Amino acid sequence: MLNKKDQRLRRSRQTRARIALQRVARLTVFRTNLHIYASVISDDGTKVLATASTVEKEVREQLGATGKGGNAAAATLIGKRIAEKAKAAGVDKVAFDRAGFAYHGRVKALAEAAREAGLQF
Repeated sequence: MLNKKDQRLRRSRQTRARIALQRVARLTVFRTNLHIYASVISDDGTKVLATASTVEKEVREQLGATGKGGNAAAATLIGKRIAEKAKAAGVDKVAFDRAGFAYHGRVKALAEAAREAGLQF
């Protein structure tokens, strides 16, 4: 029987196989209880073009005294940051790779913020 993590990884493998056929950079998301991370990975999967996470010092300062990275407000901030960094790296079209996480809550907040900031997916 698969545990929760193995089930998520199984779901993510199916998504990654589909994204690989699209030949487009992918915006991948990883979340923990305390933080959320986003990366833009090149279409051939060899280079990380941009990253943003709630672990970064500037982000923690923006989140204020609470410094909470495990909420939707923090995810929205990361969505905007990753979109800006991706555009600076010359990427405006990506495939959204939620890595087996449900498209809900923090993952959804990050995706919508990245779309509003100009990333297309």
